[in-house]
Amino acid sequence: MEMDQTSLNTGIMEIEKKYRLSAERRDAVAASLQEIGANFAGEDFEENIIYGGDVIGDGAIVRVRKTQDRSLLTFKRRVENHTDVKQQIEYETEVSDADAVAKMLLELELKVKLIYEKKRKTWKFRDVEIVLDELPFGLFMEIEGSITGIKEAEMILDIENLETEHETYPRLTARLGNRVGQTIEARFS
Repeated sequence: MEMDQTSLNTGIMEIEKKYRLSAERRDAVAASLQEIGANFAGEDFEENIIYGGDVIGDGAIVRVRKTQDRSLLTFKRRVENHTDVKQQIEYETEVSDADAVAKMLLELELKVKLIYEKKRKTWKFRDVEIVLDELPFGLFMEIEGSITGIKEAEMILDIENLETEHETYPRLTARLGNRVGQTIEARFS
């Protein structure tokens, strides 16, 4: 069966902005989210495994994300722009057996390059998702939605002047993680 090119290009455009936080600022943002009536959607612990190889182009990643409840296979490719709002094409699907997917990726000659753990708390507010992330190398917040929705959330939360983090978690892991064999890892203890 042949697939036309439009079937292959049905990934969604992920639009988000990431901020580096101090512990005090994280607590203040969490309090502000409660004050403005944001819906707390829950918290999770993630293990993110990033694969690389010759078939993956620059600015692209293949990731397997494992949480307590599910596993996701994701492909992301960065869309270059000159703003502090990150845009990427994203294809993602839930998988029932993350170990089988890992074996498939290894058979395709993709190698585990990075592993990082993350503690995430998620809120929904209007048309954006706001997450507070703790990684072994720091505290962060991401706002995902439309550019207008992100700017509106920044104004309501009074964070327009907050430091923007331009590096992705994989790039931060590569820079700040620990080498374990051929893999760079950022894990909690």
